[in-house]
Amino acid sequence: MTFTKRDVLFLFILNAAFFCIASCTIESPGVSVKTYREPAAVIEAADKQQQEMMQAIQRMNQVTENTVFTEKKGVPEYIVGPGDVISVIYWTPSRDEGFKQNTYTTTVRPDGKISFIFGDDIVVGGHTCGEIDDRLTELTRKYMRDPRIEVIVKEYKSKSASLFGQINILQQGTSGPGKYPLYGKTRVLDLIVTAGGVISGKDVGNADLRQVELVRQGKRYSLNLYNAMFRGDVSDNVVLENGDIVTVPELPTFAERVYVFGQVVSQGIRKLRDSQDLLTAIAISGGTTPVAVKTDIKIIREYQERNGKPLILSANLDQILLQGDLTQNIRLKDGDLIYVPRSVIGDVNEFIENITPSLDFLYNRPSGFRTNYLRDQNALRW
Repeated sequence: MTFTKRDVLFLFILNAAFFCIASCTIESPGVSVKTYREPAAVIEAADKQQQEMMQAIQRMNQVTENTVFTEKKGVPEYIVGPGDVISVIYWTPSRDEGFKQNTYTTTVRPDGKISFIFGDDIVVGGHTCGEIDDRLTELTRKYMRDPRIEVIVKEYKSKSASLFGQINILQQGTSGPGKYPLYGKTRVLDLIVTAGGVISGKDVGNADLRQVELVRQGKRYSLNLYNAMFRGDVSDNVVLENGDIVTVPELPTFAERVYVFGQVVSQGIRKLRDSQDLLTAIAISGGTTPVAVKTDIKIIREYQERNGKPLILSANLDQILLQGDLTQNIRLKDGDLIYVPRSVIGDVNEFIENITPSLDFLYNRPSGFRTNYLRDQNALRW
């Protein structure tokens, strides 16, 4: 594996930029930046939000009725609505055949009503086929003895769910991302299978089943469908509601990652699963260099999410190593950038201003560079 001239130039520019940042800081032992500690209220609020989402998902998984279906004696039945096309099959006496089968097909009007040969303005919206059957049978008794009627839905149009993301497009039939009608009690995996399944294969953007997003009435939920497919845990395979939006994201090509730069032995990109906290990330980067200021390490977080105005967290590595203060050992998130300076950073705003061009270059860099760098992190020593 070899690096292109463009990649080498990128490495040089990025390293030079971080060197300039260090030269812009104030080398004064009397200047310090307050060490970051996640407030207890923030942690408590996040835990509460996560718990509420899990409870909501559990309720979605166990529903016995919603606007799409309702269970009658344990059997889910579709609820007819405006736009649905229903067929009413009924039998009338015939001299030659005994009984003649007739079919009357009609579309449910916006007001939820239909007109039938034996009645007008009959409310069917919000009712199941069985309930409509009973209603029409009762009306028909006025005109014939022991009427035989059957009601079926010919076209389902009143309820639907939208599916986006990494969904297969098959050569035949309806498949791929789009809007799909709901025929009754339908779970997320049912919808995905109906649409052709998820994308999976070599040299394609494979689906991330662990982070499937469900949007319902403006609220977002994260579903782990990998467990449902491969581990038998169907707790996240929820029942769909009319208007739901399901998005199957692409599995990150290089997985979740963090960046380690500055005064460490080996700078570069690290997999988050291998470096889930500050101490581990620095350790697998070979540790700090002799000139590193370990008391003022910076973690740049949510740079892209906050449109270039990231959170800047500070940590004291000496307090972790010498005093055992694990509160300084910040747990990392995907996209975090760790910077170990060679001088104390006195002005955080100036630090952000100086580092912004480098971050723009790093986060928007085409994936080709990251591929090469992950394959051989020791090819170059910055």
